[in-house]
Amino acid sequence: MTQFLPPNLLALFTPRDPIPFLPPNDKLPHEKKRLPYGGLADFINSFEAAHETPPPTRIETKEERVARRAREKAEKAALQLEENLTSWDPNNNEASTTDPYKTLFVARLNYDTSETKLRREFEVYGKIKS
Repeated sequence: MTQFLPPNLLALFTPRDPIPFLPPNDKLPHEKKRLPYGGLADFINSFEAAHETPPPTRIETKEERVARRAREKAEKAALQLEENLTSWDPNNNEASTTDPYKTLFVARLNYDTSETKLRREFEVYGKIKS
């Protein structure tokens, strides 16, 4: 099929010259001479003595860290609860209603119901405080 192509397209498919051979820089791994193994006896005196070694520092495990954080969180929550209990005074709460028995909870409202529609429906029964 390529014989029918014009010469300008045939020039695109001509192979390049082969890559020139270069000898390897180093010897192959199996031809290299390796150094013999040496001992550590010369370096033993550089080590510190076993009785001079400091005891290892203890690092808490993941389970201990999780338990410690949970314990700290529980202590913080208990402290916060205790502070809130000492400062809580239901008689000085401005947001509370005067009579809790006059509070009405409305459930199962449609999402399309607006506050004005609710106000219009419940004003029939009396004045609304909000």
